[in-house]
Amino acid sequence: MTAGPASFTYEALPMRVVFGAGSLRRLPQEAERSGLRRLLVLATEGQRPLAEHAAALLGDACAGLFTGARMHVPVQVAEAARAAARAVDADGCLAVGGGSTVGLGKAVALETGLPVIAVPTTYAGSEMTPVWGLTENGRKRTGRDRAVLPRSVVYDPELTLRLPVDVSVTSGFNAIAHAVEALYAPDASPIVSLMAGEAVRSLATALPAVAADPRDLEARTTALRGAWLCGACLGATTMSLHHKLCHILGGTFDLPHAATHTVLLPYVAAFNLPAAPDADQALRRALATDDVPRHLARLSAGLGAPRSLADLGLTEPDLIEVTAQAQAQPYANPRPVTEDALRTLLTDALAGALAP
Repeated sequence: MTAGPASFTYEALPMRVVFGAGSLRRLPQEAERSGLRRLLVLATEGQRPLAEHAAALLGDACAGLFTGARMHVPVQVAEAARAAARAVDADGCLAVGGGSTVGLGKAVALETGLPVIAVPTTYAGSEMTPVWGLTENGRKRTGRDRAVLPRSVVYDPELTLRLPVDVSVTSGFNAIAHAVEALYAPDASPIVSLMAGEAVRSLATALPAVAADPRDLEARTTALRGAWLCGACLGATTMSLHHKLCHILGGTFDLPHAATHTVLLPYVAAFNLPAAPDADQALRRALATDDVPRHLARLSAGLGAPRSLADLGLTEPDLIEVTAQAQAQPYANPRPVTEDALRTLLTDALAGALAP
């Protein structure tokens, strides 16, 4: 292990986590602890049964139900959720679901200041960060604001037992991407690096076990704990090229969020890791490999994930727009992002060049 910088800054986020099988039953106590008595429950329509169960657990502390959450948080959906919160005089939101629902809770909090309790059902990790995102007119805007950080997060591995294997895999690789970028972020620290290494190791170990037996509670628990750590890494550091490209591909082309992260991760790693040797070494240890990008591509493809951006519906002419947006407002990155280098990276990802 490298010693890391002699001096660094690490700011812990004010976060309460309740973790363990059956933790959903503690929702009423979490609401009471936060002083929340009129919670609007947020979910996607597909998660309505779970949202209704959560509402029943809250009892009188549930003020209403909004099941319009959508991927990439369209502005109009956020406005509808805020209107729903006002209509029931909500004093907070309970976000039950994956990154789309947690993102919607953040969008409500951003404009209203209403606190959020999150119950994640995937490995997205958004619940651990102050990062918000909104999509409007084919562009996804993101930012950081402590006001959107959930007040409390309830991690119940039992809620992930029915998560389909394909979603589990891509959601897990979405989480891994958070940890990978945290290792070479400009504000990386030895504390974050320790979390990131353990997070990647946990998910890389758990996801094959989940794919083999989706009802394996031990594997689900390990995966969810890894996702928690990955999200914490993202919350503590600055996003780089990988997340920039995913925001463009999601906001402009409406590509599926987790699958896009999964496909892109090996290619951005191949581009950046030569300029970030400490991150490369940490990932080699975590993954027990001498070739991190190829290992990530083979692992995800072997678990049935999409292998290329073309699999997700992107075409070669689309790369012109992606390249233009990525260079117009670049994120911090360990390696300069030239137009030619970016075009090569995207062309390889479009073809799935690293996938077996």
